[in-house]
Amino acid sequence: MSWSNIGNWFKTRVTLKNLFRLFLGQLVSFVLALMSFTSSLIASLGVDAPITQTSFTYFALAVVYGSILLYRGQKLRIPWYWYLALGFVDVQGNYLVNKAFQFSSITSVTLLDCWTIVWAIFLTYFFIGTRYSLWQLGGAALCVLGLGLVLLSDAGVGGGGGSKPILGDALVIAGTLFFAMSNVGEEFCVKKKDRIEVVSMIGLFGMLVSGVELSIFELKSLESVTWSTNIILGFAGYTFSSFMFYTITPFVLKVTSFSSMAL
Repeated sequence: MSWSNIGNWFKTRVTLKNLFRLFLGQLVSFVLALMSFTSSLIASLGVDAPITQTSFTYFALAVVYGSILLYRGQKLRIPWYWYLALGFVDVQGNYLVNKAFQFSSITSVTLLDCWTIVWAIFLTYFFIGTRYSLWQLGGAALCVLGLGLVLLSDAGVGGGGGSKPILGDALVIAGTLFFAMSNVGEEFCVKKKDRIEVVSMIGLFGMLVSGVELSIFELKSLESVTWSTNIILGFAGYTFSSFMFYTITPFVLKVTSFSSMAL
């Protein structure tokens, strides 16, 4: 390949639009890392309240973006029951992944969270009709191989961390399936309709679903918590980082898709 061909390749590939997409992707990765850190911190402080963690985030999303939606005075462009389904699967995904920090290490949970990409490829292929190149499928296969090594390590071969690493890993993988359903549904909504509406409705219905589940499953756990400055800071850090994640991700999905994010 000649230098002129290389130069032409860079001119067509390295554009401001692509650099902006790369920046957004790195920003999302940073926010996800902050979410994992704060969630692991909360678990290490002896707090087992994964639903409560995300309920603050849903409340903040509903207040901030719901206020914008009310100010616009527009009717919903997508029926409310679709948002209820989207909020339900999102709450389950957050619950399972945050619960996994009680049993597995932050390294395993963070790495296995990449299963979301694998599930998303299956869901978009069968339900949306997205087609992927061999390079993208090969990258996904390599991702699965790496995640398999994480599971093998947590099974005892490499001495995985956590009290019950296999249980934690299973919770993460189950959670990523719900995340994939939520992300694919969110991608479809933000591309077809309004991003502000989608985020505000996820916040509203996520708050309602998490409120019901919290009252049933987590009240006793909350009563046993001895609140301290570190725990409050952990919840505040998680709320801030997850709020930023829900704010940035729809915009990323608006300008790209899983077909281009897979690799």
